[in-house]
Amino acid sequence: MLYQLFWLFLAFSFLGWCLEVAATAVRLGQYRDRGVLHGPLCLVYGITGCLITIALRELSGGWFFLFLFSALYATVVEWIAGHLLEHYSHTRWWDYSDCKWNLDGYICLSASVVWGALGLVTVKWLVPLLMRLYQLVPAGLAHVLLWIFAILLVIDLLGTALTLGGLRYKLPRVDEVNNRLANLTLRMGLWIFDRTERRMRTKAPQLDLIRPKRTKSTAFAAGCSFYKIFLLFVIGAFLGDITETIFCRITAGYWMSRSSLVWGPFSIVWGLAIALVTQVLYKYKDRSAFWLFGMGTLLGGAYEYLCSVFTEIVFGAVFWDYSALPFNLGGRINLLYCFFWGLAAVAWFKVLFPPLDRLIESLPRRGGTILTWCLVVFMAVNMIVSSAALIRYDARLEGVAAQTSLDTLLDEHFDDSYMQRVYPKLVHMN
Repeated sequence: MLYQLFWLFLAFSFLGWCLEVAATAVRLGQYRDRGVLHGPLCLVYGITGCLITIALRELSGGWFFLFLFSALYATVVEWIAGHLLEHYSHTRWWDYSDCKWNLDGYICLSASVVWGALGLVTVKWLVPLLMRLYQLVPAGLAHVLLWIFAILLVIDLLGTALTLGGLRYKLPRVDEVNNRLANLTLRMGLWIFDRTERRMRTKAPQLDLIRPKRTKSTAFAAGCSFYKIFLLFVIGAFLGDITETIFCRITAGYWMSRSSLVWGPFSIVWGLAIALVTQVLYKYKDRSAFWLFGMGTLLGGAYEYLCSVFTEIVFGAVFWDYSALPFNLGGRINLLYCFFWGLAAVAWFKVLFPPLDRLIESLPRRGGTILTWCLVVFMAVNMIVSSAALIRYDARLEGVAAQTSLDTLLDEHFDDSYMQRVYPKLVHMN
């Protein structure tokens, strides 16, 4: 499975690079290397392609939702990639400012439509074709080739990181490999350009360099730093669990655990949602409530769908099922709860975030740092133990006896009654 996924990642990255070079040749009449790496790969296409292949494979029978979710996932990946590249290289690698319905030039509606169409084509036709090609190669040879490509990719990533950090010549061997990859990329790009435009221009692309002045803040966790995001993750996980528990009490008439972890009232889905939405929409927190509601509805629905697929693949279990509710999609999401995500986005940025933001920044720098890292250790251990307990619980349901001392320890401390109390809605997938 991992070999096949890596093969798809490489194929998507390479085909995306070819598509970008060809499109640029048609649009601008000149060759431009559209990849960040030295090799002929566009990682945004690779990551997006793998994401929609895994998350949306069960939607391959339809068109609308496959198109919609492909556009959503790809747009979010492109938005995050644009910010990360600009942050670490001080360079704007693409700019949609001249397009209608754009968001700070990072994404735009027309590009999202193209992403949706590409995702639809990928899931319906490209993935089956690539898998047939993969099966034509003997398994042993395919594994060796993929390991070679993986090593080259790691070297390329390392060289790119050194280049962005101004340390390109610190590792001569890495630099030599990257130069060879860059030469190969140039030859391939010019070949595509020549076939596309029937002419070549060797003018190097001029990047729009942006080097903003950075001001240091004396406050703890100023702006959108790691410390603030992690503390908001913990707070969001706690508030999300409490909110769902009260909601279930009102609607179902009884108290029910909604925690994701075996220790403490923490909902990881809500914690991650709060952390991600803060990271992604921090610059737009002052926009209108209507705008935040729309973004929260779309992103929240896409996020919950992805979480449902991920937990089912990893743990072999369904933690929630909305099949009984109207306007649901495969039981993973439903329209009403998508609206809840939108309302939660408005409530978060307009009501809860401002006082929490001030509270976190008011913490003493030393005390806040110690508190954050203590919580990092606690949550990491909690997640590891919870994952182990869920895997062992799944094995017990299948009749697998304890085989190691760890299995025995998990059986003693997290028996079936304990797990059923913490995860009352968990459905085992045979």
